Amino acid sequence: MLTTTGLVALATSFSTALAASQGFNYGSTFTSGAVKFQSDFEAEFKAAQGLIGAPAGGFNSARLYTTVQGGTANGPISAIPAAIATKTTLLLGIWCSAGDAVFANELQALKSAIAQYGSSFADLVVGISVGSEDLYRISPTGLLNKENPGAEPATVANYIKQVRETIAGTPLSGAPVGHVDTWTAWVNGSNQVVIDAVDWAGVDAYPYFQNTQANAIGNNKALFNDAFGATKAAVGGKPVWVTETGFPVSGKTVGEAVPSLENAKTYWDEVGCPLFGATNTWWYTFQDAAPDTPNPSFGVIGNALTSTPLFDLSCGKVESE
Repeated sequence: MLTTTGLVALATSFSTALAASQGFNYGSTFTSGAVKFQSDFEAEFKAAQGLIGAPAGGFNSARLYTTVQGGTANGPISAIPAAIATKTTLLLGIWCSAGDAVFANELQALKSAIAQYGSSFADLVVGISVGSEDLYRISPTGLLNKENPGAEPATVANYIKQVRETIAGTPLSGAPVGHVDTWTAWVNGSNQVVIDAVDWAGVDAYPYFQNTQANAIGNNKALFNDAFGATKAAVGGKPVWVTETGFPVSGKTVGEAVPSLENAKTYWDEVGCPLFGATNTWWYTFQDAAPDTPNPSFGVIGNALTSTPLFDLSCGKVESE
């Protein structure tokens, strides 16, 4: 028979297990092109965990775009031991837009990580993303914007199958496998084979870039909710995770969307706060001005690695969507 203390502990454990992941996206290099190493990832993860004013639960998760360490052919990315050291959960990324040979290196890096780190690694993995916006890149809009080559739906579905085969019988066998793309890709019926293949769908949604619509900051909440809702309707009841969204703190005006700290704060309050703690969310982004500031820049911190954000991150009373 459980004591009152035991029941409280069990309830706390159960609540923690059900809590949504909350984190940021992390690239494998700095804006200068320099490769990140374990100490770099550890410093970033710790700074993110200590963000002043962060909403309840803090930011203890990291989404990666690749599993290969920069400067190697197929060595596992050093973000993995950094995550183990800092108790940061991981949404692993497998890059799919560079052909079969590069994908084979991603699989080898995944195998090596499992062999090297075992359950201490696997226990931190909340999911595996096979690809990132590959379907968008082969769409008319992606081609017009001269994005990376992308991958056909059948190719992405095949890559998902290969990842499942790779993790079968390993400590990672229970990890849900999904794909990340734009909401416009998810609602495109020609991509149904990918929807059928995934356990979850990751959506990247940026009203800031929707310059064919009225995208002033006052309309961003509605535009995001439309994109999120359309994705949920398209994927047949499978979980939808928010893998990228944000609003720039500086940079060029796109349509009616004007980057500024004030508008980034508004977007955080109206879009981010209802998501945090309720939906698996990886914000874009923690720091993108390292060392150079891109145009636009989405980082909640500036050039210096710090736990002091550029704007107030606290979430007051918000309406759930």
